[in-house]
Amino acid sequence: MGKAFLDLGSGVGLVVANMIGAGVFLSAGFMAQELSAGWILLAWVVGALLAMAGARTYAEAAVLIPRSGGEYRYLSELLHPAIGYLAGWASLLVGFSAPMAISAFGAAAFAFAVFGTGDARLGAAVLIAALTVFHAVGLRSSKWTQNGLVILKGLLVLAFVALGLSLGDNDWPTWVPASDPAGGALPFATSLFFVAYAFSGWNAAAYAAEEFRAPRRDVPRAMLIGCALVGLAYLLVNWILVANLTPERARIVFQYEEARVTLGHLVVQDIVGDAGSNAVSVGIAAIMVSSTSAMLLVGPRVYAEMARDGFLPALLRGKPGAPPRASVILQGALAILLLYVHTIGELLSNVAGILVLFSALVAVGLFRVRRHRPDLPAPRPQALIAAAIYAGSSIWMLYNAFKTETGLIPWIVVAAVAALVGYSLAPKKTS
Repeated sequence: MGKAFLDLGSGVGLVVANMIGAGVFLSAGFMAQELSAGWILLAWVVGALLAMAGARTYAEAAVLIPRSGGEYRYLSELLHPAIGYLAGWASLLVGFSAPMAISAFGAAAFAFAVFGTGDARLGAAVLIAALTVFHAVGLRSSKWTQNGLVILKGLLVLAFVALGLSLGDNDWPTWVPASDPAGGALPFATSLFFVAYAFSGWNAAAYAAEEFRAPRRDVPRAMLIGCALVGLAYLLVNWILVANLTPERARIVFQYEEARVTLGHLVVQDIVGDAGSNAVSVGIAAIMVSSTSAMLLVGPRVYAEMARDGFLPALLRGKPGAPPRASVILQGALAILLLYVHTIGELLSNVAGILVLFSALVAVGLFRVRRHRPDLPAPRPQALIAAAIYAGSSIWMLYNAFKTETGLIPWIVVAAVAALVGYSLAPKKTS
């Protein structure tokens, strides 16, 4: 793998950049239609705790297996290479490329909303191509491009929080949900699934573990610190949203695809006027550029690892001291291709459950270390407790998600069977 070029600060930045997107400025609008402000905030508290449990689980896996590749590597080592192979293909086809396409499209759409009309798909393709060049040229340009975007993202979120807490309404909200479903458990469980998806990305540092100067020390710390920072930011943002908006006004999120307006737009517009709405559009565009860049940095490391194991062409491995250029170009090309697939929104909703499933399997894998990998140290008790919490909550969320979206089950089965057939036919690493 390439030269070690990441430190703790860069690792925290990777985690933050992968986690924070436009979703945090949208989710409360959907949730407020069936949940009160208290339940919405509780959902984000629970989501933060579960994400921290997941980060603690992966922190232990990163200590035991300080190698790049994320779920591909952990599941290959802790459960079975076929399961790791399945996770690797999920990362290649949808885990990074599809979210990249969505983030880039959103960045272009928000930017054009302020600076003039334009083709959002074309703008997103140009953005992805430019970031692909930066991340393929060299490790130094890749690191500083990402670090600069993360700093900008952090400043924008801090500015929104500071504005909302200082000039917005901070009294406990008295509004009631738009509808009052007979069973409150299912809406809360469904909201947790999407909150968990908004928290996804806390494992970003694990994908590029071998490119940290001190992977056993800095990768776990990066995941835990980054997840904690984002959890705090999410709670503050959602407090501002529920304290300043009613469910009726929050329904604007249902027009997001056409109007490109988030709850953040409404809050800032109320505080500083119409100019604030444009400022939020520019800010969200920058946030989504940072997310696109982060996924383009870490995703190709998975494909490079698969190439090292013989599951993908050797060209994708890259050379020592350089980024895996062919893998970076491959992911950029896939993301651009997905931009022109009209059902990309449905694609993302279909794979959300798969991504949660694979991370839960990593948690399960920790319990098999003593039996399956006796050469590794036994996981620490606190890590196993975190793994049990994370795996159990993931199974519960997946059960509720599949119960409401039964069409996901055959889609996942077909994808899994296809990937496992590919694994059986793929050449295996002989060394």
